[in-house]
Order: sequence, then C-alpha cells, then structure tokens
Amino acid sequence: MEEEVRLMKGNEAIAHAAIRYGVDGYFGYPITPQSEVLETLEDEMPWETTGMVVLQAESEVAAINMVYGGAASGKAVMTSSSSPGVSLKQEGISYIAASELPALIVNVMRGGPGLGTIQPSQADYFQATKGGGHGDYHLIVLSPATVQEMADFVGLGLDLAFKYRTPAMILADGIVGQMMEKVVLPPFRPRRTDAEIAEQCPWAVTGKNGRGHRNIVTSLEMDSPKMEENNHRFQRTYAEIQEKEVRFQEYYTEDAEYLIVAFGTVARICLKAIEDARAKGIKIGLLRPITLWPFPTKEIARLSEQVKGMLVVELNAGQMIEDVRLAVDGRVPVYHFGRMGGMIPNPNEVLDALKQHFPELS
Repeated sequence: MEEEVRLMKGNEAIAHAAIRYGVDGYFGYPITPQSEVLETLEDEMPWETTGMVVLQAESEVAAINMVYGGAASGKAVMTSSSSPGVSLKQEGISYIAASELPALIVNVMRGGPGLGTIQPSQADYFQATKGGGHGDYHLIVLSPATVQEMADFVGLGLDLAFKYRTPAMILADGIVGQMMEKVVLPPFRPRRTDAEIAEQCPWAVTGKNGRGHRNIVTSLEMDSPKMEENNHRFQRTYAEIQEKEVRFQEYYTEDAEYLIVAFGTVARICLKAIEDARAKGIKIGLLRPITLWPFPTKEIARLSEQVKGMLVVELNAGQMIEDVRLAVDGRVPVYHFGRMGGMIPNPNEVLDALKQHFPELS
C-alpha cells in the first residue's frame, strides 16, 4: 500500500507505524498517558492482517521479558509504557542490552517521582540517557517533537537497534503522545520470513547456528576476564554509535548571539519564543537534540564558541543541562529554565527566563 495521510494522536501514530514497519510482536501494559498505543493495536487487530502478535501482559515486568524472548528469537519486538512503568522494566532492559539484542521501547513521559501526575514531563532524561538499569550500557534514545516523528522513529529506532544489536528508546513527553496532528503513515514493510531471520540474526535462537551448535542467549558471564571483554565490546559499539548516529536540528543559529537548547515538544515552544524575539531584533538560535543519546556534544561545543550564553529549557528540574554544560566546558554561561508537575511554559515565560539570566536582552 502507498503512504496514507491521517489525523491522529502521537500514541496512535506509534501503533500504526509499528504495524506498517513489520513489527512481529508488541507486549505492553496500560498506563496514562500512553495507553492509546495498546488500545489502537487492539482496535486494528494486526494479527489478522500481518500476523503481528499484540499482547497485554500481566505487568510491565512480564512485558519487557516477553520482549527479551522475542528479541532473542530474532524478531522485531517492542513495548511501550510511561515513566513508572518504564522504571519497572529497567532490569529487563539491562538484560537485553547485555545480551546484545535489538528491541524498541517507547516511554511517553509523565510527571514524577513516584506515581506523580498523568500530566506531561521530561523528567526521565537521566533514566533513558544514563542507562537506567544497572551496569555500563546505553540505549539509543530518540526524542520526537511531532506526531510525524512519533511514526517515523518507530522504523528508525528498529533499524538502529538491529544495526547495532542494542535496545533503542523513543523518549516522548506526554504532550506529543496526546496531541493530534497530520501524519503521513509509511508504506507497509513486509515482515521477515524465518529464513531471512536466520540469515540476518546470527544470535537468534532458531535451534542451530552457523557453528553447528545451539545458541544460548544470556547476559550472565561468570568468568570475570570474559565479562570485561564483553564490556569492552559493548563500549566499542557505543563509540561507533556516538561517531555515526548523532541527530539534531538547528534553527537560526547562523547569526545567533544566544542559544536555547531544548528537546521534544518544548523545543517547539522555544522556537515560537525565538521567532518572537527575532521580530524585535534579538538574535537567538535553537538547537534541538533528536538523539538524546548519542548527544550532539560536538555541535553544542562548536556553538559555544559563537554565542554569549545558553539557556536549557526542559520539563524537569534540570537534567539535560548537565550534558550541555559538559559540552560547553565553561566557555560561556549555561542556565536552566524548567517547569515541573505537568506545568507547560509558554513562549513569553521562556523569553522572560532568558532575559532574567542575560539582562542585556531586556
């Protein structure tokens, strides 16, 4: 089928994209504000059209371990949840990373800590970009700002996960999960045959591998030198990802004297603030990280040689600002403006925060 244009929520776009990208299995559990992912899949009944398995597990822990099993079989599998639910999945995510398996995890963030609020947040940045679970590992973390990107990043996340044999996460705030926009759905991608899986996924538990013995997928290694060797291999993979897979967008940075750094839908609010400021002759630019890991460290470092200061805007108490400050390395002042508890800033608040820290803009 050809591309199809629809009006839908971001969560719905995730579900439709999963079907069209040939996902073999989705395993999830309801939690606001991402429940529409599972609900849409149940409404669409892809098991009757593409053979996709859709299963509401008995818990978040069960869901991520079903993903673990599906990934070990070479299948394209995914799960989705929101902040407290993703916390429960962390052990399984760490196991998947250590087993060098591809999988896609969607986190539509809500406010915390604890059960917090069902309103939007970006307070899971640390959890996603610093590993979240135990051990030295990373996830590829994609941050959508539009409903279109919610759909597009399903395919991108799966492609990157399979390319590097590591889990990928779509880290979306609750705004883009619930908002409705026009989205161009991708053409259907055929699901792989068992023969194609056996050829493309040498780790897959398919009975026999090319060496003539059974594959055993595990994250356990009792021999310390061997475990250190495994960790060195993981780090080489992460270094390659950092070199090749950084993604970001820049707006008005060519002549910017000040820079705002923001991700997700907050970047859209900041862009409106910048456009308002430029109408008054104030030269502000925006850098939006698309990959929160790997982080666009080099680009921010380059811009720090140009601008007089930076403002990091987030729906949290200050998390991404740590990575921005590391990139800037003291060359210019970096300040933070954040709202919490589900409160969303407006463009005027962003400009007021910028002027507070840089009075010369007033």
